[in-house]
Amino acid sequence: VQLQASGGGLVQPGGSLRLSCAASGSIFSINTMAWYRQAPGKEREAVAVITSAGGTTYAGSVKGRFTISRDNAKNTVYLQMNSLKPEDTSVYYCNARRVEDSRLIDYWGQGTQVTVSS
Repeated sequence: VQLQASGGGLVQPGGSLRLSCAASGSIFSINTMAWYRQAPGKEREAVAVITSAGGTTYAGSVKGRFTISRDNAKNTVYLQMNSLKPEDTSVYYCNARRVEDSRLIDYWGQGTQVTVSS
């Protein structure tokens, strides 16, 4: 599975951005896709997750502001980020996960920088 993330950039507080993650390869085996983020000096954290059935979960800090969605025809997952705050500044990573013989196997895209600043 290969993941290609895009859409990061610089935005003012209160603004919006949409991240995209295009998946290729053995995508039929994917159980969930997610967006994580990691700020300097902090651990990587899960921001939003979407299952193959379309169920979604969000970190408390982004709930109501971020929306994860998927376009199965394009094998792409999106993260719509609204009402952005300076504390959302991070490198955002796309993740795909599959379960094989009770093992969790993760695939990662390259990070995309999101900077929220005036």
